[in-house]
Formats: sequence, C-alpha cells, structure tokens
Amino acid sequence: MSEAFPTFEVVPAVDMQDGEVVQLVQGERGTEKRYGEPVEAARRWVDEGATTLHLVDLDGAFEGDRKNADAVEAIVDAVDVPVQVGGGIRTADDARALLERGVERVILGTAAVENPDIVSDLSETHPGSVMVSLDAKDGEVLVSGWTEGTGLDPAEAAARYEELGAGAVLFTDVDVEGRMEGVQTAVTRRVVDAVDIPVVASGGVASLSDVRALKEAGAAAVVVGTALYEGTFTLREAQHTVDEH
Repeated sequence: MSEAFPTFEVVPAVDMQDGEVVQLVQGERGTEKRYGEPVEAARRWVDEGATTLHLVDLDGAFEGDRKNADAVEAIVDAVDVPVQVGGGIRTADDARALLERGVERVILGTAAVENPDIVSDLSETHPGSVMVSLDAKDGEVLVSGWTEGTGLDPAEAAARYEELGAGAVLFTDVDVEGRMEGVQTAVTRRVVDAVDIPVVASGGVASLSDVRALKEAGAAAVVVGTALYEGTFTLREAQHTVDEH
C-alpha cells in the first residue's frame, strides 16, 4: 500500500450541502436525504473508529463556490484523524489554503481536468497531497458535479495524473453511486491496474460483500456514505470484514 493508506481503510463520507450532511442519488440535486450537522457526523464516525474522513462540499462541486468552508474548518478542528476534502477547489491557492489549514489531502476533479498543471504545481510544494477525483459514467470521466462529459477514459486519465504527481486517485462509479444496489468492480480494477498510486473507490456500496469486493479489486480504501447513514452496516463491521480477509 502507500503512506496514505498503509492498510485498507473504510472511509466515511461527510457530504455537505447548505450546511447539512446529505447523500444524493447518482449525484443529482433534489434527490438528497439529510443527516444532520457536519461536525456531529464527523465526530460520530471518528468515535466509531474512522481513521480518515472524506469531506465533500457539494455546493462547491456544483457551483464552484465553497459554501461549506466553515463546516470543513470546524471538522478539521474537531477531529484528530486525517481529512481529505473536495468540492469547489478550483485553484492552487484554494488547495494550498486548505492544506495549510490542516487538511491532509485535497481532492481535485473539475480543476484537474480543466488545468492538469495544477496537479504538478501542488505536488511540488505539497508532495502526495493531491487526490485526483475521476468520476465515470458509461466509461467516461465526468466533471462539474457529474453534469459534463470529457471524453476521457478513467484508466488512461488516472495514469496521466500519476505522471503529473498525483498522490492518489479517487474513483467514483457514477453508474451505481447512491443507489444502494451494489458495486461494479471491473472498471475499478482497470483504474487500479493503470497506476501505482493508491486508488480509493467510491459509489454504490450497499453491503459488506461490496466492501470486500472493492478491496479484492485492488482499491486502497473505500468511501462509504449512504449505507453507513442508513445503518445497513456499521463502520466497525465494515472494517472488521476486510481485516478478516
């Protein structure tokens, strides 16, 4: 594994919209289900054993304006585990401000696609701190909150960003995201096989067998949202099932 994920981790998602924790179905606004206050959610997952937290400013992802920045800072202050943050980070200055504030990794999606040099710029000053987010539907990378296609193949894109200095890849399978219908591992395995840096899988985890399947596909970690918030399984159960295998 890597320094970022020396062993396989189950990483709870804290997705924020209008100052609340939400989960969307396939990333579409208007489908959200609300789960309360962000700092409370973050503390809960750390209390249950989380060793990394995954924070996403959904308003930032859709609009490019980090409306939940205060909540992100409050979480960084409230917990003592590494935090990775995405959503609305559009410039190197935005990213550096977060890293200097105590964020472990910044997640770049749209910005990395539109300006790949941002990855190399940040990797020079903050090595290993850039996680490039590749969200794919029907084999194509999407940007701008999953609203625009790019024509990029996710495995080819992952290799390109590794060359530019990315420390990790976050791969989201939009086809299954938020639907609680299970994962598809073939495309995740393709991305894993294309790079040597860790690939964190996201999207569609509905059962403990899904968590195991993504580990077996070579993912370094898995981000879980809806299944944890709905109580389908606990964080401890998820970590235990992969520790056993």
